[in-house]
Order: sequence, then structure tokens, then C-alpha cells
Amino acid sequence: MPAYHSQYNDGDYQSIGNMFLLPIKTKFRGNAPFADPNTTDIIDEALDLFRANCLFRNFEIKGNADRVLIYLILFIQQCLGSINRNTPQGDAFKILNTLALSNFAIPGDPSFPLNAMYQAPIDKSQADQMKQYMQQLRQELAARLVDTIFVDGLPSKWWMCFSKRKFMNLSL
Repeated sequence: MPAYHSQYNDGDYQSIGNMFLLPIKTKFRGNAPFADPNTTDIIDEALDLFRANCLFRNFEIKGNADRVLIYLILFIQQCLGSINRNTPQGDAFKILNTLALSNFAIPGDPSFPLNAMYQAPIDKSQADQMKQYMQQLRQELAARLVDTIFVDGLPSKWWMCFSKRKFMNLSL
């Protein structure tokens, strides 16, 4: 059975490196274009496809939007690993927001785990744009993840059971 790919692969979007700069519905500052609030965006897609795709060890990249999807799936995996079953919703929001704002590597950095699949930014301005875009994605994903996985103030066991899974045997 093949993995699920992004529906945004066929679109015409601006690229930084070989990642699309996709529109998102967000309240955080950044350089991502704004998406229509009534449509799904890449973050909704990542949350929907996470549980199915995290079971795969191989993932064929069919476009630049798939690279954004891979990064978001790996970030969801990192977020789930940083909270536990007894973490209250308020504490989880603080933990995930801190994780989203923490220092992270971008493609081209030696500590970035996916350098073989991602193209490094050409210059310093592109690197700054990519860092800002990824920061905005991380913040918005962390906020939506808390709203998605928490039921009655505690994390859903149907989400937390995927906290130990490793998508493509990788982690951020």
C-alpha cells in the first residue's frame, strides 16, 4: 500500500530550496501566504495524514509539497514524544509552544537529519526566509495539535499510541 502524498504537489507556489512556500491559515507572524479560512491547508493535511503515513518506512517524494509534509509529520512525531499521557492541556500547549520556538536546524545545516532529500537555501536571505517559514509552520502546527489531540483535558490515547512510531526511521 502506498503512502499518502500532498494534494499541493501540482500547485504553482513559490519555492525556497526545494520546499514550497504553501499558504496556511495562521495567527502567527511569518512569510507564509494566507489561506482561505474555509479550505484545508498543509497543516490540516499533515494532521489528517500523520497516523497513516507514520507507519511507512519509505516515502517517495512526488513534489515540493511532500517535503513540507514530511517535515510536518516529523515535527508532529517530536511533539507527541515531548508530552505524555498525563500532561494537562494547558501544560501541553506551553511545552509544544516552547518546542516550536526552540532553535532548530534547516536544510543545509549539518545537524538537519534530512539533508539528502532537501536542497539547502542558495543564500543568506533565502535561509532567513526558510527559517521564518518553518518557524511559522511549527508554531501553527503546535497550536492545532493541542486542539486536535486533547479530549476532556487529557491527550487522546488514539494519538498517543503513535508517539513511539518513527516515520521513515527518522526524527528531528
